[in-house]
Amino acid sequence: MNKISGSIVLYHNKKVEVQKVIDSFLNTNLDVVLYLVDNSSNDDLKILAAYDDRIKYIFNNANLGYGSAHNIAIRKSIESNVTYHVVLNPDIYFNKGVLEELYEYMEKNKNIANVMPKVLYPDGEIQYLAKLIPTPMDLIFRRFIPFKKYKEKLNQRYELRFSSYDKVMDIPVLSGCFMFLRVESLQDIGLFDEDFFMYLEDTDLGRRIHAKYPTIYYPKVQITHAYAKESYTNKKLLMYHIKSAIHYFNKYGWIFDKRRKEINKKCLKELGYKND
Repeated sequence: MNKISGSIVLYHNKKVEVQKVIDSFLNTNLDVVLYLVDNSSNDDLKILAAYDDRIKYIFNNANLGYGSAHNIAIRKSIESNVTYHVVLNPDIYFNKGVLEELYEYMEKNKNIANVMPKVLYPDGEIQYLAKLIPTPMDLIFRRFIPFKKYKEKLNQRYELRFSSYDKVMDIPVLSGCFMFLRVESLQDIGLFDEDFFMYLEDTDLGRRIHAKYPTIYYPKVQITHAYAKESYTNKKLLMYHIKSAIHYFNKYGWIFDKRRKEINKKCLKELGYKND
C-alpha cells in the first residue's frame, strides 16, 4: 500500500518548473505515488511521467478546473487505501525531510486532518497563507481598497500576521498550494467542491475540514512557493476569482454567517488577538 499520494494539476506549464516540485515530492524514502493530472489541450507534459515509475499521468483533454482535477487523483487514492494525500501546486519546491517530518507529525496526531508548512517566497520572505474564514470585506473589498494603511490593518487580522507565524497553530483556512491531508477525513467531509473552477476551492475545503478536525499551520518545516498573484494582473483570472467569491458567499452567506463568526472568534482568542 502507498502510504502517501500526491497530485499536481497541470495546464501548459513549463516542464522545468514542474520538474522541481516532482523532484521535491519524490526525494523521499517514504512509500509514495504522484499523480500528474493534466488539464492542458494536448499531452505534451506526458513526458514528465517517464521520469519515475512512481508517477501516474492522467490526461483530461479539457480544463476541468483546479479542484475537479485534484479530485480525480484523490478518488484514486481513496480506492488505493492511501493514508495521506498531498495537494501540490506546480510552482512549489522543498528540501528532503519535509514530507518525512509532516508524516511523522500526522502519525503522532491522529485527530489532525490537514497540515501546511511555513511557505516562503523565493527571496526568503514569508507568505501569509494561514487565514481566518473570509468575510466579503476580507475577500473582495480588500482587493480594491486603495488605502495601504487600511489594507495593512485588515491583513494583520485576516492573515493572522500579528501571530508572527512562528508557532504551531490550529487555523481555519490554509493555502491550497500545499495541503497534507488525511484521506480518512476527506472521506468523511467530502472532496473539493467542483462548482469552484479556480480560486477559493481551498478556502471552502479548509473550512469544511476545520469544522470537524484540527487543521494545522506547522512552521517547523518550510517550502518555497513562486507565488505570483496572477489575478492581480490578468483580467480573465480576476473574473474567475470574482466568480468564485460570489459562489462562496452565496453558499455560506454574505453578511450573516454564524459559523464564520464563531470559528474566527475562537481562532483569534486562542492566538491572543487583542484588537478584535
